[in-house]
Amino acid sequence: MPSKRPVSSLLVAGWVVSALGMTAAYLQWRAYVREVEERAAEAERTREEAALRRAGEERLRIARELHDSLTHNISIIKVQAGVAVHLARKNGEDVPDALLAIQDASSEAARELRSTLEVLRADDDPRTSTLDRVDELAERARAAGVPVKLEIVGNRRTVPGDVDLAAYRIIQEALTNVARHAGPSSSALVRLEYDAHGLVIRIDDDGVASVDRPSEPGVGLIGMRERVTALGGRLDTGPRDGGGFTVLAELPLGPS
Repeated sequence: MPSKRPVSSLLVAGWVVSALGMTAAYLQWRAYVREVEERAAEAERTREEAALRRAGEERLRIARELHDSLTHNISIIKVQAGVAVHLARKNGEDVPDALLAIQDASSEAARELRSTLEVLRADDDPRTSTLDRVDELAERARAAGVPVKLEIVGNRRTVPGDVDLAAYRIIQEALTNVARHAGPSSSALVRLEYDAHGLVIRIDDDGVASVDRPSEPGVGLIGMRERVTALGGRLDTGPRDGGGFTVLAELPLGPS
């Protein structure tokens, strides 16, 4: 009668092999599931980080736009009111209470706006914030008592929208700073230079700034630097030799 031991041994061996195979398959499956879970968690973290980054960038963009737009107009109101008050007193006339109220309110509004925007740090209609309207910026500065000369060098051409808006805002902020800080009887020169690959913006004033009395950059200058850096450009600002202040921005345009 044949022995059954070989059959039993084969069954045991088959069971062991099957068990090992099932174990290996289970471990492989668990490794796959763990990898999928890790990828899902990483994707979720990446989405959250991207969402937070986009939210932060949007807050900075809104803050810059509000600061550049509102502070400019408030500063113009403040300067005009101050000139009117000065002329009235110089001529020995009574200064209207309403004019003094405008002067005080504009000063307070500017302070509160800067304080609020430092915490935040809508994109305007491109038709209202563009280099095509840089002459209007110069004219508003002249109306506020700041003589402005505008120079265009090279072939003036349409530039990318983000560069266009940044250039407009840089000029706007620079002229606002001239009206606020350069002192009476100060003038400014705005120079736009186009070449094959870049746009160079230079604003010089002959105000009271001095290399011997450097000052900390304000929110406006910080905003300028953020704009230029975001576009891969370069910004230099500071007092000029002999007095006055310079803002020099180089913005890349790419091939014409």
